[in-house]
Amino acid sequence: MVESRPAPEGVDPFTPNVARIFDYMLGGKDNYEVDRMVAQRMLEVAPDTRLTAWFCRQFLIKLTEIAGEAGIRQYIDLGAGIPTTPAVHEIARKKDASARVAFVDYDPVVYAHANAILAGETGVTPILADIRHIDDLITRLRTDAQIDFAQPVAIMIIGVLHYLMDDEHPAEIIARLREVMAPGSYLGFSHASVDTNQAFVKTVDEVTTGGIAEVRYRTVAETTALFDGFDLLAPGIVPLQQWLDNELPATGLVLLGGLCRKP
Repeated sequence: MVESRPAPEGVDPFTPNVARIFDYMLGGKDNYEVDRMVAQRMLEVAPDTRLTAWFCRQFLIKLTEIAGEAGIRQYIDLGAGIPTTPAVHEIARKKDASARVAFVDYDPVVYAHANAILAGETGVTPILADIRHIDDLITRLRTDAQIDFAQPVAIMIIGVLHYLMDDEHPAEIIARLREVMAPGSYLGFSHASVDTNQAFVKTVDEVTTGGIAEVRYRTVAETTALFDGFDLLAPGIVPLQQWLDNELPATGLVLLGGLCRKP
C-alpha cells in the first residue's frame, strides 16, 4: 500500500489522472487508490511500463546534470508532471544553489499538486500553461518565473511531443523556442517511436481508453526534423536506454531521447 499525501484543494482523488498514474509507477506518494487501480491494469498487459517510466526519469536527471556541468543556471521542465524526488530543481541546485526552475504543465491537477509540494521553494515556479500556446508560455516564463532568455537556459520536454499532432505544428513550436533561446542553451526531449511494439500499442490503448491523449508515433527522421537549427549531441536521437546504459533491456514502448544545443 502506497502512503499518499492529502489531496490538495480542488483535486478529485476519486477520478484517475495520468500524471498521478505516472507518479505511482515511479514510486511517488501523490496518487490515490483509483490511480493505482488503473496502473495495475496497465501493468497486467504491459509489465515493463514501470521500467519505461523509470528510464524517462533517469533520462531527465541525466539531461539536467549535463546542463549543470555546462554552467546552465535556468531550467524549464515542460510537461513536468507531479514533482518527484529528485526533481529538476534538486538536481540543478547540487551544482548551483541559485538555479532558477520553472515547472510547466497544462493539467490543473498537476498544477495543484505542484503548488502544494513546491510551496516555499524560492526560485521554483509552477506554471499552468500549454506548449501549444507557445507565445503565451514564453511570456509567462519571463514574467512569472523570471526566466531571462538573454542568458542560456535548459529546456526539458520529456513525454510531451508525441501528444502533439502534425496539425498542431510541433516543429513551429520548437522553432519559436529556439528563436528566443540564447546561444549555448540546451533542449532535451523524448518522443515515442514507430518502432514501439504494435501489440503493446493496442493493449495499452484498450486499457487507457478515455484517459490518455492520442499519440503520434514518429520515426527517427521525423523526430530529427523537429529540431532543425540545433546541434544534436551524441549519441543522437536513440532509445533512452542508449543514453543511460547500453545493457538496459528493451521495452515494448520505445521512447527516443535526444539532447541538442543552440549554436
